[in-house]
Amino acid sequence: MNEISISRRHLLRAGGLGAGALALGGLGEVGGGQAEAATTFSKGADVSWVPQMEAKGYSWLNSGGVKEDILTILKGYGMSAVRLRTWVNPSSDPANGHCSISETAAMAVRVKDAGMDVNIDYHFGDTWNSVGVQNPPAAWASMTYFEMLSAMYTYVYHTMNVIKANGVTPRWVQIGNEINSGICHPIGSVSNPAQMTGLLNAAHDMVKEVFPSTNVMIHLAQPQNCSSMTTFFDAFAGHGGTWDWNGFSSYGSAAYAAGIVANMAEISNAYSKPFMQVEFGGAVTKATSTEDALQAYLKALVANGGQGLLYWEPEVMTPFDTYDMGAWDSATYEPTAALNGFSAV
Repeated sequence: MNEISISRRHLLRAGGLGAGALALGGLGEVGGGQAEAATTFSKGADVSWVPQMEAKGYSWLNSGGVKEDILTILKGYGMSAVRLRTWVNPSSDPANGHCSISETAAMAVRVKDAGMDVNIDYHFGDTWNSVGVQNPPAAWASMTYFEMLSAMYTYVYHTMNVIKANGVTPRWVQIGNEINSGICHPIGSVSNPAQMTGLLNAAHDMVKEVFPSTNVMIHLAQPQNCSSMTTFFDAFAGHGGTWDWNGFSSYGSAAYAAGIVANMAEISNAYSKPFMQVEFGGAVTKATSTEDALQAYLKALVANGGQGLLYWEPEVMTPFDTYDMGAWDSATYEPTAALNGFSAV
């Protein structure tokens, strides 16, 4: 499929402006895209830093002090899924760059060969996008909405085909990372709901074009903030947004886990979507507290019908990066007690 045929086939679906985004059925689209209702609980991690860390000479020991492949160690804790981020035109910076689609695809092959499920996490930027920042890739920054729409179709279609050419079928694809405020600001901001929905529907449609059975996920942060989630879904669903699963980031303590997961369930049940927690972490220096929090989230997820939990970058060690919510001891190269929390489910 070339760029011209993409545009002809999907222009009406992608939104136009204003009410045009409802042209394919408006709210009828909300329940129409579900690819899979999960039957097993998925435990896993985002380990997107692994290729860069290995290139810098890092390796990992298991809890017995024996060097093993990082995926083998994670599987030993019962993990069955790995999330991998990808950026559009990333820099070569070890911590804040890399993660091009070619690097992501190579890592996805390793994950598949390890017998684990793959979650591809689009950031739709050249570096980190999160709940507080949603910058478009530099090459898209001066585009009009319709130019960006065409770029989105082409980018997602191409990158999904790169993954496919490497023999990997993702179980999930996140169309954006912590997108409470939308994507590719200001064009795709939640305050421009028709345009935001058009861009996200373009991404959804190209994932499905290449992988019809893959679950397309919307990923929001801070589920303790119900109003933020409601604002997003009112805008997205109200303008004909189509998606399969919800994913949430939460780094709260054990004391707050039950309430936070209940919020995840409430917003997901309102749209009849399976949901999972796609980011979790806790202070590496407080491994016992982090283990308790992990157990609390896992138990709350199971109790509320959640379908999984992914730990964010547990393998990180200093001095590769100063991120202090991993689960590896930088002195011993062994995992901390935090990962023992996975035994709760």
